[in-house]
Amino acid sequence: MSLDAETRTKARPAGDFSAGAGWADGRYLPVAEITVPILDHGFLKCDACYDTPHVWRGLFFRLDDHLERFAASCRALGLDPGLSREEIRQIMLMTVGLSGQRECMVQIVCTRGLPDPAAPRDPLRNRNRFYCFTRPIDPFGADDGVAVHVSDVVRIPPQSIDPRIKSFHRGDFTRALIAAQARGADTTVLVDLDGNLTEGPGFNLFVVRDRALKTPEAGMLEGVTRRTVLELAAELGLPAAEGKLSPDDLREADEAFMTSTAGGVMAVTRVDERTLSNGAPGPLTVRLRELYWEKKAAGWHGTPVPYDI
Repeated sequence: MSLDAETRTKARPAGDFSAGAGWADGRYLPVAEITVPILDHGFLKCDACYDTPHVWRGLFFRLDDHLERFAASCRALGLDPGLSREEIRQIMLMTVGLSGQRECMVQIVCTRGLPDPAAPRDPLRNRNRFYCFTRPIDPFGADDGVAVHVSDVVRIPPQSIDPRIKSFHRGDFTRALIAAQARGADTTVLVDLDGNLTEGPGFNLFVVRDRALKTPEAGMLEGVTRRTVLELAAELGLPAAEGKLSPDDLREADEAFMTSTAGGVMAVTRVDERTLSNGAPGPLTVRLRELYWEKKAAGWHGTPVPYDI
């Protein structure tokens, strides 16, 4: 299957895609019409992987990096979406083009799918399923900073589930987030079995001390926006390193910020009862955030969406 420009124009499906579009079971559908079989092990057993790049001003940001990570997650879990990377790329482009949305998240998912009746307990014989759909961008936190609670909930250890795989195993995040919000915080960050900081629900963490950046080295998803910030820090001549971080490293930081696809660079202004950078985004956080959006506005790492469908 090749969805080049001519094919896209000739094959425009019928339907109202204004509220979002998607792809499932080999066809394009309005997002509200996409369903998942009740016996899909992605639903019943949380056996699936996904990735979620975003579109901003009509451009996918770092689309190929997200596709590479999705392919790596599929390989690690023994999943096969049944499509080549280029086919998935074209499906994503057409899905957004059909929706007409200039700013959105685009989720791609590969589930374990339906079991083989002849071998229902053999996951490698399931019929894997691929989905793609758009949804609104859902950044969390205010521009003037967020409050973070350091949770005593331990992040699922890498020995159990590799955090570099973007999966739906989020029970630890959900438990920690509910507790954080009960304490008046906006979000939470989890520690590993040794008490080192890892990540939060949907974001990576950076601390700044003496104009040097540091981010956890293990126990977390290697975020695309995290990678972007490390590149921007190098461009600005700022020291940046991966390493172990304790909760006190965060509480005593000059400034701190989170990175995510949905929100970009987001300042942390309170950690538990400690106020950071006088309760406002710190200067390096602001500079990195500004440079991030400036470069994106100029088309950096951008892939245009074909809206002429």
